[in-house]
Amino acid sequence: MAWSERVVVRNGVGLVCRDWGGPGRPIVFLHGLAGHAGEWDVLARRLSPGHRVVAVDMRGHGASERHPEDVSRAAFVADVVAVIEQLELRRPVLVGQSLGGHTAMLTAAAHPGLVHALVLVEAGAGGPHPNGPADIGGWLDSWPTPFPSLEAAVTFFGGGPVGTGWAAGLEEREGGWWPRFDRDVMVRSLAENARRSFWHEWTQVVCPTLVVLAQSSFIPAREVDELLRRRPATISMSIPGTGHDLHLEQPGTLHTALTDFLRSLG
Repeated sequence: MAWSERVVVRNGVGLVCRDWGGPGRPIVFLHGLAGHAGEWDVLARRLSPGHRVVAVDMRGHGASERHPEDVSRAAFVADVVAVIEQLELRRPVLVGQSLGGHTAMLTAAAHPGLVHALVLVEAGAGGPHPNGPADIGGWLDSWPTPFPSLEAAVTFFGGGPVGTGWAAGLEEREGGWWPRFDRDVMVRSLAENARRSFWHEWTQVVCPTLVVLAQSSFIPAREVDELLRRRPATISMSIPGTGHDLHLEQPGTLHTALTDFLRSLG
């Protein structure tokens, strides 16, 4: 099954979505910072025979508006709500990785009636992380852009499915391959996460929740313990042999985890 492009516009900001169609309970995939909707292609293809699957290029990313003025957490949440409402996705399951998982969590907390269930992939309540924006800025500055070829980009990003997934987010222009985002927009998008944590919002989530972590997780063990202490009904699991981009490394294992979770919802 192939996807079709759908554009959702909110307050003049265009959000481009990959709509895989499909019957059954909708699933909305949200990528992380500096990512793109195509990261979810393998999972979307596997899930679309039984679910209406939509993957979103979030504001500032991919084919969506490149330079939005507002990159607050509230703006990202409002975008997800607009996608749900404009594409008529009745009570979807939100699945997000990293910052996309954080956005999914905030959406579920603020709009409990809109969300059926929540899946956080390498994401949590987080913060505060005062050095986060500077660290991300430094990492993005280390990219040797433009990359001379996609092959060079795949190698830079570590090769294998992770390197391929990150390289797929590039575009060819002006003598090479460039990111489909603005570096300063990415840094500004982390401003609130740098200042505070979001534990109150986590406790406001009422829908069934699955937390999927990597063996080499970005989420500190103490944060995971606190997630489960504050919401003990949360299901959590760790996938061996994976890092932060586990959705790219082992999409088959994540697919199994998702289908088992979805089946448990009835």
